[in-house]
Amino acid sequence: MNLRHIKAFLLLILLSCSVAQAQDENKGVVIDKIVAKVDDYIVLKSELENAYLQFMARGEITQGDVKCQILENLVINKLMVAKAEIDSVEVLDVQVEQNLDQRMNYFVQQFGSEEKLEEYYDKTMEEFREELFDQIKEQMIVQKMQGIISDEVSITPAEVKKFFAKIPQDSLPYFSTEVTIGHIAKIPEPNDKVKDQVRLELLDIKDRIEAGIDFGVLAQKYSMDPGSARQGGELGFFNRGELAPEYEATALGLKPGEISDPVETQFGFHIIQLIEKRGNRFNTRHILMMPRPTLSDIQETKDFLDSLRTGIIDDSLRFDILAKEHSDDKQTSGNGGFFSDATGAMRISVEELDPTMFFTIDTMKVGEISKPFEYKMPDGKDAVRIVYYKSKVPPHQANLLQDYQKIRSAALANKRNGIMSDWFDEAKGEVYINIEPEYDYCRIMSD
Repeated sequence: MNLRHIKAFLLLILLSCSVAQAQDENKGVVIDKIVAKVDDYIVLKSELENAYLQFMARGEITQGDVKCQILENLVINKLMVAKAEIDSVEVLDVQVEQNLDQRMNYFVQQFGSEEKLEEYYDKTMEEFREELFDQIKEQMIVQKMQGIISDEVSITPAEVKKFFAKIPQDSLPYFSTEVTIGHIAKIPEPNDKVKDQVRLELLDIKDRIEAGIDFGVLAQKYSMDPGSARQGGELGFFNRGELAPEYEATALGLKPGEISDPVETQFGFHIIQLIEKRGNRFNTRHILMMPRPTLSDIQETKDFLDSLRTGIIDDSLRFDILAKEHSDDKQTSGNGGFFSDATGAMRISVEELDPTMFFTIDTMKVGEISKPFEYKMPDGKDAVRIVYYKSKVPPHQANLLQDYQKIRSAALANKRNGIMSDWFDEAKGEVYINIEPEYDYCRIMSD
């Protein structure tokens, strides 16, 4: 997603959050309006129109009336949220905060700084978080319900071909230039001296807490976990197996109120206080400190990646195998280091590349591997990577030979939508649903 897409995406979110309150000052009439209501949850006309514009801009493959399909999906989403309340399916606020942290870090990275993001939209980071929190929580609840309802759906090649054959030729999307690119990313490992210093700092903080200073106050001041730091370090209740193994083992070995010595996980070093245990669930708070690598640590990582690059160029080593073994980017390492789009296809539009990657491959030839260079990962961590520019496909109209993965994904989504529609038919009798008469032609409430 490039900067232009980031700005458009954020703007659509903020418009959908605020437009319901907009009024014509002369007439006192609400500009936006409710097009559907599911119990206490509403679908706004702006929400429908924005979703439609986003869908059309992506050039996705579909069948039938797009706007009706989107409205039905929005209504189903609201029903899933309402049903989640009835069925006690919940998403913890701390999980929403963690998701929100990742998104905001990504947005900040694309804009260059928090100040630039705030200046562009004339909103503070806190205002962004407040406006996005409820929407992201709803999205996470919907995802959880979708997993319960239709996660195990599969599709055969014959079903994919049948789906594609039903799409009118003039309705097939036209894809822009697409590329296959991968990377091997390494997070420089801080040396032992730096780690020891962090341990000593955390032990000092532990001593201060045990001397009477409030844990929450020090968490807000020192913890590098922004989501929990705002809550005084508290993470909320988790089940066994949901947190880092080292963190969980330490936490469950404590008595309520007891504070651990520093413990290392993949995220850094923590001191942990157990607040409460309820069977297999436990609530803790922590202070996280992340040791920073030195310049020599970073150079050591660059030297390591350069040795991998030399081995690949000499044809003695395979890029995909090395990425699986060594890359610290877990989102791509499973794909042999290659990036994928929303459908899972390892060929992505150049329009969707982040600016750093776009300008990197713009200076490369197909088949080349870059020299190691520093960059920031989506979560904000400093890292070093080498980039492999494997292939480039010119603009073309969708076809089974070149775009099978995209078409398969669309066919699978269509099948899942059918399952969701069946679920909707069964569940809609349990809640109040009203859809504006102007959308009667969509026949969403028809039996």
